[in-house]
Amino acid sequence: MHYPVGITCQELVELVTDYLDGALSTGQRARFEAHLSSCPGCEDYLQQMRLTISATGRLSEDSLEPNTRDALLALFRDWKHGG
Repeated sequence: MHYPVGITCQELVELVTDYLDGALSTGQRARFEAHLSSCPGCEDYLQQMRLTISATGRLSEDSLEPNTRDALLALFRDWKHGG
């Protein structure tokens, strides 16, 4: 799919954390938001990320059982390495 604003869905996914942290340049942010306005799938993805951050923000490492913490760390480690 071609977007006239010059940002692809993949690029948006790669930039979403920086967008939510307010770390994008003015130009990047404008392209990001222009893409969102023309791509319902990416708008849904952004909303899901916001909900995930909100939900996980209520968790603390101390509130997890050690086995659960270890399982989550292993899962994220595998995910990060594409596995």
